[in-house]
Amino acid sequence: MELENIVANTVYLKARESRAKGKSKKWRHMLQFPHISQCSQIKNTLDLSYHNLCEKEPIGKELFKQFCRVNPKTNQLVRFLESTEDFKSSIDSERPEKARTVVAQYLMIEDKESIFEGVISMETVEDARRMSVNVPTATVFTQCAKEVRNYLKARPYEDYLNSYYFKRYLQWKSLERMPVSKNLFRHYRVLGKGGFGEVCACQSRATGQMYAMKKLEKKRIKKRKGEGMALNEKQLLERIDCRFIVSLAYAHETKDALCMVLSLMNGGDLKFHIHNIGNPGFEEKRAVFYAAEITSGILYLHSSRIVYRDLKPENILLDDVGHTRISDLGLAIYVPENETVKGRVGTVGYMAPEIVRNERYKFSPDWWGVGCIIYEMIQGKAPFRAPREKVKREEVDRRVKEDKERYSDKFSDGAKAICQTLLAKDHNDRLGCRGTDDHEQIKGHEFYNSINWQHLEAGRAKPPFPPDPRAVYCRDVLDIEQFSTVKGVQLDETDDQFYKKFASGSVAIPWQKEMIETEVFKELNVFGPNGAPTPDLIGDAPPEEQEHEPKCCGFFRGSRQRTRTAQTYVADQEPSTSSG
Repeated sequence: MELENIVANTVYLKARESRAKGKSKKWRHMLQFPHISQCSQIKNTLDLSYHNLCEKEPIGKELFKQFCRVNPKTNQLVRFLESTEDFKSSIDSERPEKARTVVAQYLMIEDKESIFEGVISMETVEDARRMSVNVPTATVFTQCAKEVRNYLKARPYEDYLNSYYFKRYLQWKSLERMPVSKNLFRHYRVLGKGGFGEVCACQSRATGQMYAMKKLEKKRIKKRKGEGMALNEKQLLERIDCRFIVSLAYAHETKDALCMVLSLMNGGDLKFHIHNIGNPGFEEKRAVFYAAEITSGILYLHSSRIVYRDLKPENILLDDVGHTRISDLGLAIYVPENETVKGRVGTVGYMAPEIVRNERYKFSPDWWGVGCIIYEMIQGKAPFRAPREKVKREEVDRRVKEDKERYSDKFSDGAKAICQTLLAKDHNDRLGCRGTDDHEQIKGHEFYNSINWQHLEAGRAKPPFPPDPRAVYCRDVLDIEQFSTVKGVQLDETDDQFYKKFASGSVAIPWQKEMIETEVFKELNVFGPNGAPTPDLIGDAPPEEQEHEPKCCGFFRGSRQRTRTAQTYVADQEPSTSSG
């Protein structure tokens, strides 16, 4: 049986090592652009705002940059914006030098000022020059950047919408919206269990990208009346774009299960690292880093009016390099404006007093959860329940409502102070729940004095612990308990409407990031010589001999004829290597 686990881990680790080897040999066919004439209907379904196309969606942003680089003026404006973003997310010690570089390159040289004529007011330029001296803050170039964006979203953006670059964007959106099925993925070892089924590792055949696939067995969902919970989690996840929260990339169905394809977190969960590696708990520096990333994720959820309600170490996962992400939004819920919600949900020992008392609340339970995690990371045990302690639920609930947590000498003054304010029994006294400037109070707490928030939220802060790339941070395959067979449940046509809502295919931003990160975008997003359009971008209809055969989930049902696309155009332009 040990051999079975070794084999499963070996195959899984090999797949993780190389995306390129994980691609299907037919990946170019799977991601072949349709002729532009076949993309006209997609345009009518899109949010064509500048913010969505040029700032929010990764491929849209890249194509707009490529369009801008054709013109010297807009090219310089884009480079200026990139420089200001780099400055904003820099660590404090780097900012003075970077501020001087931005000013010298863009805001001081006389022949450069003409680039900003009609774009940035001279008053704004002078203010930026003045604020860049001495100790510049992250907001030095904020107004400059705002005025540049206002310029770009006017005439340049209108020109972009009439360009071949925008037509290429429509082709990418067409690929993004292809139907998705189980055939798109290779499956690897089981990583754990969810509420309705197992979680396994998988790999996209189109790009080689690794993911975690959370399977929700259809019969188990129906038996437990979990349709609302499953759909709620899926719909919340597809709205979220935050580096500190697990992303949903695909949602599809098989004969027996609904599947959510999520970010693969190879570093294991915080519970495993707190209790299974070395002495229980972390040094405070490491705890501060994880707490800051968790706090950023919670602030993002709250800004979207989502309360998470199940913060605990096992729901915080580490990625390949050691950054954390919040996972499992099964108990999360949207909180309408000026309203409260109610629900006695969560995990015993981590539920806030107001949840235990079954009271109404907004976002306060999440700050209690952050306090519990910080306490456990430093102390090596949860605040109201010892590891493997056999105690009734009622007793744990009583402790949560009545007992004061105890602090050892492992806690610095700052760590103790933040835990005490986050674990206040009355949510009105709790940090994060006191008023309109809660975000500033949390980020400004002495516990976080070492954190540069702009640097951290840009993903540039170095994690304190890099997971071993050769390790599998989860239980052995045979130690993961299998689900029993669900009996007495029959699926019928009435379930199909729910399945159709759930199995919506690719999620735009994660899918586009996958294309860019795996360099598929770079390989396929080609134009002709001197930026000329490729044949698939020209004309009102594809040539008669170029008939598309139906595609499903990235696979052709037969591929006897190929459409002359950007990919084949480049191949045709390559010089022959054969001798005369």
